[in-house]
Amino acid sequence: MMKQSKTNKMGELRLMKGNEAFAEAAIRAGVDGYFGYPITPQSEVIEYLMAEKPHERTGMVVLQAESEVASINMLYGGGGSGKKVMTSSSSPGISLMQEGLSYMAGGEVPCVVANVVRGGPGLGDIQPAQSDYFQSVKGGGHGDYRLPVLAPSSVQEMSDFVPIAYELAFRYRTPVLIISDGLIGQMMEKVELFDQMPRLTDEEINELYPWATNGKPKGKKRRVITSLDLDPYKLEKHNFKLQSKYKTIEAEEVRCEIIECEDADYIIIAYGSSARISQKAIQLAREEGLKVGLLRPITLWPFPKKPINELVEKGVKGILSVEMSAGQMVEDVKLAVRERTKVEHFGRYGGVIHSPEEVLEALKNQIIGD
Repeated sequence: MMKQSKTNKMGELRLMKGNEAFAEAAIRAGVDGYFGYPITPQSEVIEYLMAEKPHERTGMVVLQAESEVASINMLYGGGGSGKKVMTSSSSPGISLMQEGLSYMAGGEVPCVVANVVRGGPGLGDIQPAQSDYFQSVKGGGHGDYRLPVLAPSSVQEMSDFVPIAYELAFRYRTPVLIISDGLIGQMMEKVELFDQMPRLTDEEINELYPWATNGKPKGKKRRVITSLDLDPYKLEKHNFKLQSKYKTIEAEEVRCEIIECEDADYIIIAYGSSARISQKAIQLAREEGLKVGLLRPITLWPFPKKPINELVEKGVKGILSVEMSAGQMVEDVKLAVRERTKVEHFGRYGGVIHSPEEVLEALKNQIIGD
């Protein structure tokens, strides 16, 4: 169920933080411009880019904007001209970007945004959490729109998902969100880096993207990107177009990883850091003779409803949704299951990280029972 990146590995290994791996991947993916604002626990992204001076390596622009509101609107301009543009932030900063993201979804402007989630609500703390799920997968801003959402669970995937995100962004002309958390952003692991990809020239952009606003081509129609239409019937027609695109994404772009589910009586569903912890929990369960598997959503939207359905149809007796939140993804799990088996939630809040032993204990108490 997991689609592979088309990037070629070059065998170069480095020990890197998740934030650093993401930043290096941006350079290697041929990104034209990064516009961001520092906020813990993702500040290493812009710090790494500033230190690496990618303008000397590839010509990539790196700019610290005056705010998150400014940075997302810089993406609107850069993405509208067909350039690969990017920003990153953490929970309160992503909230400030929601109006711009809605504008970009309405104007069908591609970009990549990374959210290294921290505890909340409000200013919260700088510890890892997964409490931005609703904001990420339900649109986040105003109006009817959806964003493809990729959820890495390792430092390696913080690198690998960058070119995948751009592939989706330009294929479907949409912002794409990579949702990580403070644990993955700050932890260090070995990373295998992919080859440098070339930046597109202006001529190549004009050839590939006839919508890009790079001036009126001679003898052709003006290129206009906007999310404004005062004629409700025209705006409705545009919304029909967007909804059709989202249905295509739901049909074509589901990604998930299924671990030890072939004979499983019970399933844990978890993403990101929670999936790493839950993988150890199913190992502990197997050692006790309990047949437990793990389904890890890689795309939080589109959500892997079909793979969950298939597991339920095979006779799974219960599902535990493990999250570092008060219970958000569990709602999508329940919608997929449609009351055909027991579904419960286990979570820690405010930046507290659960242990594998706690996950197994919750599975026994809430799902397996006596």
